[in-house]
Amino acid sequence: MNFLIYLIVFFFSIHINADEINLYTTRHYDSDIRLYKDFTKQTGINVNIISGKAKPLEKRILEEGKSCKGDLFFLADAGRLYSSQKNGVFKKISSKVLEKKIPAQFRSDYWFGITKRARIIFYNPKKISSEDLVNLSYEDLTDKRFKKYIAIRQSNNVYNQSLIASLIENHGLEYTRSWTKKFVTNFSRQPKGNDRAQILSVASGESKLAIANTYYYGLMLSGKKGEEQKEAAKKVRPFFPNQQNRGTHMNISGIGVLKHSPNPDNAIKFIEFLLTHAAQEHMVNNTFEYPMIESVDPPSLITKMGGSFKQDNITNVSSYGKWQTDAFKIMQEAGWN
Repeated sequence: MNFLIYLIVFFFSIHINADEINLYTTRHYDSDIRLYKDFTKQTGINVNIISGKAKPLEKRILEEGKSCKGDLFFLADAGRLYSSQKNGVFKKISSKVLEKKIPAQFRSDYWFGITKRARIIFYNPKKISSEDLVNLSYEDLTDKRFKKYIAIRQSNNVYNQSLIASLIENHGLEYTRSWTKKFVTNFSRQPKGNDRAQILSVASGESKLAIANTYYYGLMLSGKKGEEQKEAAKKVRPFFPNQQNRGTHMNISGIGVLKHSPNPDNAIKFIEFLLTHAAQEHMVNNTFEYPMIESVDPPSLITKMGGSFKQDNITNVSSYGKWQTDAFKIMQEAGWN
């Protein structure tokens, strides 16, 4: 009888787990939650969400170990995905669907890129001519003609660390060390604020160039951040660097299945769902990121910025994680606060 009770409890617990996934996420979009509800409607699988910042969530997952009930970890930077992979957070996943839809440089055996972001240059056409930016690359931003021109976030910002890591990957440590020292001398002010703050600095005329992710600009132009920021964004123009060589620096939001996931099959279904046409379209139309799959067009606001620009499809985004520690060290040594 006791054995029979045990079997009943065991199979009941399987049934309970079979219709849910537990998602750890650093993304903070209400539109994502609406998308997860669509997944539940289509599959009957409930999505339980645990939100937070990358490092505390990773720490929680690692400390819980085998008792962790999480199934998935959704992160907004390739370097952070690589770090979690290196720390043993994820398990290897095989999916022909994901391999077919996601270009090799935007995935690994442990995690998969879901959306893309471009980190580009913004300028005020009243302060600087677009002709001065023709054929401009990130490498050119150390030029003396840009002295006191550039607004950018602090060195502890992971998007900046990934950008510098990409330079290390493409040019080596010594080149990047020298480049960063020169780059810092072209800052218009002490780094502060988020990406929107850099765009606002250019709109006000305080700075002539800003480095920021495209989706921040899209959010501002959409009016989701208020009319004041919308009007400021209208004063600023985007420029996509490195069109003459490897293409503009790209980063990703990506997701992986946790090592001790109690519902790995459901977790893979969820990732595959995020790469469907409808899900991709929903995400980018609300967050102003770039889609991962080719069949989906970026939202019109982003397309007007430069929907057909040349993306860096050479640099594997895993390299950002490989070099981020060195990148941060180089940034600190250069006096980038």
